Amino acid sequence: MTDEQLALNAQLGDEACVNELFKKYKPMVSKIARSYFLADGDSEDILQEGMIGLYKAIRHYDKNKNASFKTFASTCIKHQLQSAIKVASAEKNKILSTAISINDPSQDDEDGELEIYIPSSLPSPDDKLLEKERMNEIKQKIKEHLSSLELKVLSLYLKGYNYNEISSMSNLSKKSIDNALTRIKNKLSFLKNKN
Repeated sequence: MTDEQLALNAQLGDEACVNELFKKYKPMVSKIARSYFLADGDSEDILQEGMIGLYKAIRHYDKNKNASFKTFASTCIKHQLQSAIKVASAEKNKILSTAISINDPSQDDEDGELEIYIPSSLPSPDDKLLEKERMNEIKQKIKEHLSSLELKVLSLYLKGYNYNEISSMSNLSKKSIDNALTRIKNKLSFLKNKN
């Protein structure tokens, strides 16, 4: 059966088709998930969000939309990961960074009531600028901590290449790549501790 047929059968309740698509597309989910970072999360959280995106793709695939299941699944996985990251980022400082007063602070509160704040779900321009600056700062620190070889290996790994592909692109053995990734992980452990 094609992936499209598997998806349509899965929508009709065939659990074997759902499991077949999960098994077949898990490597793609893993490859896409590698290029995302979830604050206060780990790689398993990201992978889980990607699998949720795959499940949504299975449930909502429509063969009449002129897209292959693979293309649709890839889009759903990316959207799910981006949504999860956006929610995680928004929740962290929601009350402090997005509160809007329902009282005019320039006027005295005549009846002595407390000022009430209603959180806004929209990111402010300041939040976007701060996030961009934070990402630039992280990139700079990564460049400072890693050798040129480690930067090359990390870049290829984050683009979704596996050990064999990185090996052929960089003329390194798989063992050298594994060692480089271990060193990278150790050198960049400080990123986990950042708020």
